[in-house]
Amino acid sequence: MQLNKRTLEELRCIINGDGTSDYRSGAKLVAFFNDLGFNDVYGNGFPSRWFYTDDRLDKINGTPELDKCIKNVFAVVNYIGRIQELDALIANFNQYLAFDKWAVVRENDQITFKKLDRVVVDTKAQNKTDIGEDEFLKLTFDVDVDSLKLDNQVSNVIKARLEEIDRCICSDASLAAILLVGSVMEGVLLGTATAYPKVFNTSTSAPRDTNTGKVRKFPDWTLNNFIDVAAENGILKQDVKKFSHVVREFRNYIHPYQQMAEQFNPDKQTALICLQVLKAAIVQIGDYRNGGNH
Repeated sequence: MQLNKRTLEELRCIINGDGTSDYRSGAKLVAFFNDLGFNDVYGNGFPSRWFYTDDRLDKINGTPELDKCIKNVFAVVNYIGRIQELDALIANFNQYLAFDKWAVVRENDQITFKKLDRVVVDTKAQNKTDIGEDEFLKLTFDVDVDSLKLDNQVSNVIKARLEEIDRCICSDASLAAILLVGSVMEGVLLGTATAYPKVFNTSTSAPRDTNTGKVRKFPDWTLNNFIDVAAENGILKQDVKKFSHVVREFRNYIHPYQQMAEQFNPDKQTALICLQVLKAAIVQIGDYRNGGNH
């Protein structure tokens, strides 16, 4: 089976399992690929997890080992008690695999492949995973700022700002709440980027200087840059990326003329979405930072 680059990227995200209960540390990734015929050793000098997985998938692409890899990823025995989750994962992956004219099929406890004679885009599967604003706001996040492993003083500032955001929303100070959300989110993502500079700097979404072509230094990144790169590497999930548009331009509206020009008049609903995005980001980054070596 020969897969295109985008399908392999999605497969990499599933294998690495960032932000999920199926997270694989560097050592577990080595064991996973050694089962496919590699003879790697985990230790000092190990590259980022996403780079390692991309490299190994590229090497087995078009070989029988890739078929075995996909079957191992979706092995039913690893999803006992959560078969619905497995089926949803397969359905989502098949949206990408369809462009290679293949589909993964689960037949009871067996994972097989079906060859397609044409590209089939399953819009029903896509709509099932497309979460709306109301559903997103109903999600509950157990926020633990300490899980971000930031400097204690920075953590205390973030905790204080989260409390202030709540007070602003309760007082219908929506714009103030959104500005605070944006500042906290950028600070959290900057701290994450500083902890994993190689991951962020080598990402395809990393912003580059138009003259030199070099990746910009972190202080020159926008909030949108941080979000895109974090999402690319599985640090943030798609729900955060989808709703981040309501906070990513927060700095612009510090200036009254910018707010007037774009007619940006946020209400309480917008502020609540922004806060929910921030909470989700903190939880997902915390999961990433406490998931082991990267």
